Amino acid sequence: MSVRLFASTLCALLALWVPPLQALAQDCPPVAAPPTPEQLQQGQAKARDRGALWKLKKDGRTSYLYGTAHVGQLDWIFPGPNLRQALRETEVLAVEVDVTAPDTQREMAEAQRSAAPLPLSAEEQQRLDTQAKAACVPTQALAHLHPVMQAVTYVALSGRRAGLDPAFGQEMALLGAARSLQRPIVALETIGLQMSVLLPKEEAKARRMLHMTLEGLEKGESPRTLERLGKAWVEGDLALLGDIETLCQCKPSEEERAFHKMLNDDRNPHLARRIAEEHGKGKPVLAAVGLLHMSGPQALPGLLKAQGFEVERLH
Repeated sequence: MSVRLFASTLCALLALWVPPLQALAQDCPPVAAPPTPEQLQQGQAKARDRGALWKLKKDGRTSYLYGTAHVGQLDWIFPGPNLRQALRETEVLAVEVDVTAPDTQREMAEAQRSAAPLPLSAEEQQRLDTQAKAACVPTQALAHLHPVMQAVTYVALSGRRAGLDPAFGQEMALLGAARSLQRPIVALETIGLQMSVLLPKEEAKARRMLHMTLEGLEKGESPRTLERLGKAWVEGDLALLGDIETLCQCKPSEEERAFHKMLNDDRNPHLARRIAEEHGKGKPVLAAVGLLHMSGPQALPGLLKAQGFEVERLH
């Protein structure tokens, strides 16, 4: 069975949870560093709009919906003209989860404890250790994480060799901007809800997810998928994101299609309701959600339109 669709869907969520890590050897990809003053100046001067941005109007107020990428390049963190306008005209930042919140690590630990314990065989541990070395991190650096989350983290880190780093994801840039502006930040979902999608409560399902994630890494499919997702984000290509066979370059199994639906489509009604709730509180909102949620039959723009918003795509 192909695991490419599984990997591509996983990539839509996983990078939010990647901790800062250090490279180990000279042949490792560079570790993301804060931009220098010169890079800041150049990035701001050359910034252009990427991803996809919608204007949302209802009840005399205007909010914005921005489709993000959870991994990126340094150039991508600088907002283009449309996104700068959205930042100026809004007063609240809404994200899927606020990974910078003080309770994040505690809530993540609680969510992992509620998942199925997964004792590893010697072979499974060796497979994880192999991916740690490929990711240029110490083999014990992620030992505190559930085995599935360890594998998920290695998927995110696999993009660094293609120049895609979780440190340059859109959410992190927007969260930093909001905190510097002392702007309120709200979470559209809970950490427990997101983690429950990744961490089954049944051991057999958790082990299956571990093996599928490792298989995608071992076949080299995960970094290629991240590259395709990155390209689709840069171009705002919703048609590609909505065409799962083209996205994964595979024939998805029923299991993969079901996982894709659970991780993407099934979460969208809740996300749409939460965006509408925050808009209804009286302050204009910039809602930043993974671009994959803007595709498919349950795409967020359509769900928001059904809730009475005037929805206009800006780029």
